[in-house]
Amino acid sequence: MTTRILPAAGDADAARALSALLGQLPDAEPAAPLPDSGALLDTLARLAAHSVDELPEVVLVHERIGPVPALDLIREVALRFPAVGVVLLSSDTGPALFSAAMDSGARGLIGLPPSYEELAARVQAAAQWSAGVRRHLGRPADAPGGPGGRVVTVAGAKGGVGTTLTAVQFALAAAAAGRRTVLVDMDLQAGDVGSYLDVQFRRSIADLAGIHDISPRVLQDAVYDDRTGLALLLAPAEGERGEEVDDRAARHVVTALRGRYELVVVDCGTQVTGANAAVVEMADTAALVTTPDVVSVRAAKRMVRMWERLQVRKAEDTVMVVNRWSKHTEIQPSLIEKITKVRVAKTSVPAAFKELQPVVDAGRLQDLDNRSAVKQALWTVAGELGLLAAPADPAGAAGAQAALPGRDTPGGGRPSGAALAVRAAGPVARLRRGGGDRGSLGPRPRRGREG
Repeated sequence: MTTRILPAAGDADAARALSALLGQLPDAEPAAPLPDSGALLDTLARLAAHSVDELPEVVLVHERIGPVPALDLIREVALRFPAVGVVLLSSDTGPALFSAAMDSGARGLIGLPPSYEELAARVQAAAQWSAGVRRHLGRPADAPGGPGGRVVTVAGAKGGVGTTLTAVQFALAAAAAGRRTVLVDMDLQAGDVGSYLDVQFRRSIADLAGIHDISPRVLQDAVYDDRTGLALLLAPAEGERGEEVDDRAARHVVTALRGRYELVVVDCGTQVTGANAAVVEMADTAALVTTPDVVSVRAAKRMVRMWERLQVRKAEDTVMVVNRWSKHTEIQPSLIEKITKVRVAKTSVPAAFKELQPVVDAGRLQDLDNRSAVKQALWTVAGELGLLAAPADPAGAAGAQAALPGRDTPGGGRPSGAALAVRAAGPVARLRRGGGDRGSLGPRPRRGREG
């Protein structure tokens, strides 16, 4: 059997040496080395979209890979593509690193510079493990092991533009369409998802911050199952605890969630932190909310440029949602698109605060009337973004379209068409901070309130 090997090494000299050595292995089919973590994740996601059979049996990760650290990258590959055997190459082969690599999901550790015998042995062991996993799954052609659920982030150009409203309605629309959806409040110091849905819960995302291996039981204890059909992972009630959630913790939490839910909708708020930048970077779809006024459009442009400078996300991979639109505003969606260089959603959300005020004041956004022009517009935008049905399910898409609260395009927006293109995770945000392991999350009673 031919073993497909995908190496990833940030150092050019190491990549050349590794390629030369891999070329000597019998029954091996090595691919060209990938230069960074983003290229590796993009390549694996693209291959997994066709079939698990397309994935390589073995992935080699060099210790100097970047921008995602090697152990974090191994953990993400192991979680998103469990049928792939990952091997770490490092100059440190001590027991501490070996244990950390195994905890991250690696199937082996090779010392640098690698010897032919050690490389052949570790690659063979990882390939045999991968083949065994695929046989155990019993579906070699299409077994699970792809990128998992879809991650959609909603960020605001500035405060007060309707970011949380948009995120909540996107999640409600997906849940109404039958998709298993979790809504995450990543506005860590000022999150209001719980207030908008009249939910109080003792657990929050901060309780998962120091846990490196988030098990399904631990995740279940932290997530609140709402009567609306949504699962909710709330921001901490004490804003200062938001500092516990760094980019590494955010990445681990979202990766764990996408393994259990079809759709992960993340309210990223309006501030760029290490945590929400990491989530925007790994998202399949990133929406940026603005209002059609000079200050908000300038803020939107500033946010997009900041994401580009930090290598979080490119402008062409972002979707702009225009809120509080009316035909009388001087700044129209076409002008916003021209100014920000960001694709604007076809449907704009009309300015109709009188429809929203009763449910917002009551903290019952889920009770917004189906006849509301705001709700119709936001649910239509959710359909444009492909949140109402699996991307490869035309029949499901038709059924989800029928679930929209209104058939006409609200707010004077353009008619909704095919889902906007999404982007696989790219280069990591350069906002990394260290984190610690606070141990596993012990059992505590679940408390929730629905008014």
